Amino acid sequence: MAAPVLLVIAHGSRDTRHAATVHALVERVRAQRPGLRVETGFLDFNVPSVQGVLRSLAAEGVRDVVALPLLLTRAFHAKADIPAVLRAAPARLRIRQAEVLGPSPLLLTALERRLYEAGLSPSDKSSTGVVLASAGSSDPEAIAVIADIAREWWHTGWCAVRPAFASARLPRTEDAVRELRALGCARVAVAPYVLASGFLPDRIARGAAGADVLAEVLGPAPEVARLLLRRYDAACRPALHALGA
Repeated sequence: MAAPVLLVIAHGSRDTRHAATVHALVERVRAQRPGLRVETGFLDFNVPSVQGVLRSLAAEGVRDVVALPLLLTRAFHAKADIPAVLRAAPARLRIRQAEVLGPSPLLLTALERRLYEAGLSPSDKSSTGVVLASAGSSDPEAIAVIADIAREWWHTGWCAVRPAFASARLPRTEDAVRELRALGCARVAVAPYVLASGFLPDRIARGAAGADVLAEVLGPAPEVARLLLRRYDAACRPALHALGA
C-alpha cells in the first residue's frame, strides 16, 4: 500500500520570500525522506491553493492524504480555517490532519542553530538574554504556549528569555530588548519564532534594532524538516482520527 501523500499547508503571503522559504523547507523534507510524495498548498495569496491540490490528488486517484499545518502554534488557522478547507475536499480522499509543529524540543534546537549562525556560541548562553519573538495571536492558548516555551528555553542556560509579539499582544520586540538590557544581560539576542520571512518578521527585525544579535527565521532548518516528518508519522498511525474516513 502506498504511503499517504504529505500535504504541507502554508498560510501564504504577498511577500515572495514567504513562498520561497516554504518551498525550500519542503525540498529539505523530500531530501530527508526520498520516495515520500510531498505537496504544498497555500491558504491564501499563493498558488497552488490547498483546494486545488486536493482536487488534483483526487483526480489522480490518490486515496490517503496527511494534511500538515505549517504552523508553530494551535491557533485560529489550525482550529478553524484548515479543518473547514479539508471538510470541503473531494469525498474520495481520506484526510488526516496532523498536529501543528510547536511546541517541540526540535524547534528549540533550531532556534539555537539560528542564533549560533548569527554569531553567538554556546559559551555565550549564561550572559545572553534572548527575545523569543513570535508573530502573535489573539488566541490565549497560543500566547500561553509561547510563554511556556520561553520559560523552558530559559532553563537550558540562557541569562533570561522573554517572549515578544509582532501583532495582537504585547510586549513588542523592542520592549523585550529594553527589559533584558535593564536586567543587566551582557548581550541581547532576538530569535524570531517564525517559519518564513514576511511582514511580521520584518516588524520583528525592526524591533531588534537595539539588540546585539538578530537570528534568521527558522525556515528550512534541518530540525524543522525532521519535525514535519515526525508529525506526518504520528498522523499515519491507525489510532489517529481520519477526516472524511
